[in-house]
Amino acid sequence: MKRLALRPDAIDRARLLRREMTPQERKLWRALKENFPEAHFRKQVPMGAYTVDFAWHGAKLIIEVDGSQHGTDAGKAHDAIRTKYLESEGYQVIRFWNNDVNHNLEGVLTTITNAVADTAQDFSAADAAGPHPNPPHKGEGNTKQTSFGASRCHF
Repeated sequence: MKRLALRPDAIDRARLLRREMTPQERKLWRALKENFPEAHFRKQVPMGAYTVDFAWHGAKLIIEVDGSQHGTDAGKAHDAIRTKYLESEGYQVIRFWNNDVNHNLEGVLTTITNAVADTAQDFSAADAAGPHPNPPHKGEGNTKQTSFGASRCHF
């Protein structure tokens, strides 16, 4: 893995963000550790000019947990630039709203499972032309989801 140029304050900022994770980030972090014990997820990872919520470098997967600030026009524009950069580095980026983590954790984990399976089969699974699926609701976890191009799991 190539090293990305980091901002001078990147390490200190990542340490602060790890200490001050949101309740949704903490909940997903516990779920990732419990449900993907073979994975090497890292939390609050500096990558270039950005800090991502969760990254599994081996699978080239980034998971973001977004609050309401990401729903604004400015937030959407910033996320689009950020996602484009991360994808240019070879990562697949998937995003979930805080509400999804709070009320549909099973669906979030199913989506992550499918993303890991797709990535393991072919690291080029991030097809920018394809629509992005919604995580299934509780009890609907058998649906195979294959396209994560839009980089959003928000619903």
